[in-house]
Amino acid sequence: MHRTSQTHVGQLEQGPMLQGPASRRRSLRILFVLCDAASVEQYAQELKRAHCRFVADAVQTSEKLIKQLDSKEYDVLLAKYPMLNWQGAPLLEMLRARERYIPVIFLAELVRPETLAELITEGAADCVDKDHVGHLPIAIRRALNENNLREERDHSEKKLRHSEARYRALVGNLTYGMCRCDGKGKFLDVNQALVTMLGYASRRELLGTTHASEILCDASKRAQLLGHFAGSEREDVNVPLETDWGKKDGTSLKVRLSGREVRTKGGNDSYEIIVENVTQQRKLEDHLRQQAAKDPLTGLANYRHLVEVLDTEIKRSERTAREFALLFLDLDGLKKINDSFGHLVGSQALCRMADVLCNSSRDMDTAARFGGDEFALILPETGAVPASLVARRICENLGHDGRKPKLSVSIGVAIYPKDGEKIETLMNAADVAVYAMKARAHSSEAQVPRAIKKFRQETAGIGKSRSNRVSA
Repeated sequence: MHRTSQTHVGQLEQGPMLQGPASRRRSLRILFVLCDAASVEQYAQELKRAHCRFVADAVQTSEKLIKQLDSKEYDVLLAKYPMLNWQGAPLLEMLRARERYIPVIFLAELVRPETLAELITEGAADCVDKDHVGHLPIAIRRALNENNLREERDHSEKKLRHSEARYRALVGNLTYGMCRCDGKGKFLDVNQALVTMLGYASRRELLGTTHASEILCDASKRAQLLGHFAGSEREDVNVPLETDWGKKDGTSLKVRLSGREVRTKGGNDSYEIIVENVTQQRKLEDHLRQQAAKDPLTGLANYRHLVEVLDTEIKRSERTAREFALLFLDLDGLKKINDSFGHLVGSQALCRMADVLCNSSRDMDTAARFGGDEFALILPETGAVPASLVARRICENLGHDGRKPKLSVSIGVAIYPKDGEKIETLMNAADVAVYAMKARAHSSEAQVPRAIKKFRQETAGIGKSRSNRVSA
């Protein structure tokens, strides 16, 4: 088994790779799976160029992988794909059985789009083609950011499952807001942290508001706040509730609430609620979610989001028995545009294509760019005839958008479930349809010069016979 040095490799100074004070003091921990020495060195050099400080190990069998994971903690697994000669359970299935989630990035050689779709659906964090190894640092950073958000969410939920002693301790806490309310949601007591969080001048001023009334007067929301669910064996489980609370200045905060009921001998029961401000956390999650789901040039959905939407549409069609359409679109002559007009005009051509897709589709449709000049459009609840009309409209709108150079597009249409009942088969059917359209177009273009040549030969023969008759 090849094993890299424990002190292996360059310098990582980028904060987003690892979060928290402890993370900034240590290196990124990487485990290579089924990668030979030459491949590990290639990836290490790429991470060096990205100023990444890390330590790495390598394993070649499932048994040694389990042993390594039991003895050490790793931030990310980089696994060769396809995993030839791999014995035991599949890698992703093996990792799902473990308590701690570890992001897996597959390092592939000439991976097909349908295979990539299947890997992502099964739980892979990402897949990097060996010919595009420069994307590896970005893929690692994105996988770690998503994993950090998951761990922070789980950690927050654990902190909110607290005892009575924790409630009392939080009254003076400067991070969490704390309040006690009567059955109608009227504040009976609040801590200073909640006063500051909501922007009020004093505790007395905040006591006159009714922030908690909507929740405590609604039976379903109150049950969610207290963790009481019908049919649940444990009614004492606190499930945090998220909602919007208004500040004094009129702005809104996204808050996470967790509460419990306090019973007294006098019968005047009350509720204690912990309030956590999660506004910035949700904004960061939304930003990262958009980055992970969108193509940076056109703003359309990227390949990962396209696969997720296809999976959703297949599940919905299985329930409703309604078909949907998948269009694959290939912008014609992009290389010629880049060579003739420059890459800036080529990028503008891709954005023009994206604009036409958005303007030619409905709000419920999903437009995506998943390759250099390759686009896709998902049309929910759409059959073959209307899908062909949409394809024709896209061709016409692109050809008459009034800008130069003039653009054209080849479009292939696949209908679920007639052309495929799985993601990979449906995508393959649309891909085949695109190339069939391109073949027909090339055949037509080839016939035009032959027709011109034949016409010239015939007219030349007529001219020659006329000349002979005049001479006679």
